Amino acid sequence: MGLGIGEIELPVPVLTGQSGHFLLAHLMTLIPAVTLLYGLGRGDERSASMAVRQIRSWDAAMGLAAAGTGALVAIICHLTLNSDLALVLGRNQAGYIGLALLLFPLLGHQLAAAALAALPLVLAAAGWRPNGTPEIWAWLLHDAGSAPAVLVTGGLLGLGSLVSMLWTHPPFRIGAAS
Repeated sequence: MGLGIGEIELPVPVLTGQSGHFLLAHLMTLIPAVTLLYGLGRGDERSASMAVRQIRSWDAAMGLAAAGTGALVAIICHLTLNSDLALVLGRNQAGYIGLALLLFPLLGHQLAAAALAALPLVLAAAGWRPNGTPEIWAWLLHDAGSAPAVLVTGGLLGLGSLVSMLWTHPPFRIGAAS
């Protein structure tokens, strides 16, 4: 979907620095992470915490598989279509999935999805330097050849997988306790 949308820019007010380019396609990479969060939030936490199988390890494996599939599709699209946007979208998808795996055990699926949905707008508004280049921490806004963005994305994916596997407390839930 992101490649189909292409280079359509979203006008986002800038809080710091100078305005840069924020593409509508950047928002499309949220869809796999929010879908993953929806799936993770559908299970019964009491049953999962008492299960013989390591459910949380399977959750992390599913997230890594989704990120790996997105990266593979991005590389294939980059090679066949000669589009750097495909690499950016694959990297951003992996970053969002890493954040989803990191935030789900802490916040639950509803709050984690809300945080993920707000993140691109916050980065687009506050992630620009005065010269119009993205800040190092604003990994979503970097171009395809950015080594810091790849390192941040890999760190998010690794940390998210680790937290997802090791977290033992139930996540925070919105609504009445059952």
